[in-house]
Amino acid sequence: MSAEVIYGKQLAEDLRQEMKEEVSALHTKDIRPKLVVVILGEDPASMSYVKGKQRASEKIGMDSELIELPVETSEQELLDLIEKLNQDATVHGILVQLPVPDHISDQKIIEAIHPDKDVDGFHPANVGKMMTGQDTFFPCTPYGILVMLKRAEITLEGKHVVIIGRSNLVGKPVGQLLLNENATVTHCHSRTKQLQSHTKQADILIVAAGKPSLISGEDIKEGAVVIDVGVNRVDGKLTGDVDFESAKEVASHITPVPKGVGPMTITMLLHNTIKAAKRIHNQ
Repeated sequence: MSAEVIYGKQLAEDLRQEMKEEVSALHTKDIRPKLVVVILGEDPASMSYVKGKQRASEKIGMDSELIELPVETSEQELLDLIEKLNQDATVHGILVQLPVPDHISDQKIIEAIHPDKDVDGFHPANVGKMMTGQDTFFPCTPYGILVMLKRAEITLEGKHVVIIGRSNLVGKPVGQLLLNENATVTHCHSRTKQLQSHTKQADILIVAAGKPSLISGEDIKEGAVVIDVGVNRVDGKLTGDVDFESAKEVASHITPVPKGVGPMTITMLLHNTIKAAKRIHNQ
């Protein structure tokens, strides 16, 4: 048995083509979705990532703006900028690249972005709506995982999902999204004892721990679906949290690293921005 590989890269390209057509149709109604990305400092990895978001926006016809601020920008200056963007009717999505420098509170910045423009899905108001099963902006990586599973026609209802990782960015929200789909969810983390006893029970295993090759084929139940969210650089190469070669011989479906979950994150950011533009226009 060798697993079917779920390529997020190809799915992302297909979805972006659909979004391109949707944006073009919105233009005819004088609706121009616009995303503004704010970054502090010049970290090469972060800069590459935000420019990738900008390019992806432009490719589907969305307006985009990148605001680069010096690392010494004060918290109040950043809050003032966010409020200005909140009030700008031409801006539909606001994203501040996290983490911000130590002298600024991540949480204050997240809460300063108006929930209607919070296309990252991190504002407490949007998290609360997700928790209670309401329509809102879902965090992009978890939402991308959900879309990948659905597009691969993997049944979620009644399935046992085991998640390794409990971050606010991935672990917790993906668990909630799958709970909303009537899956049974178990969260594991660094303090979990006898980890394999949990992973071997999973119908769907989602690994978001940030530890290269944490999971191998022997940790996986025969026929399980394995979603690898890890992005680690080992000997100059990108690798996930799952040992792909051994896992693919046991799993029914598996995502690779790279070309797996990663491309879906930006794609769902674009989706959320389009959704925000339509919602704000209708209001």
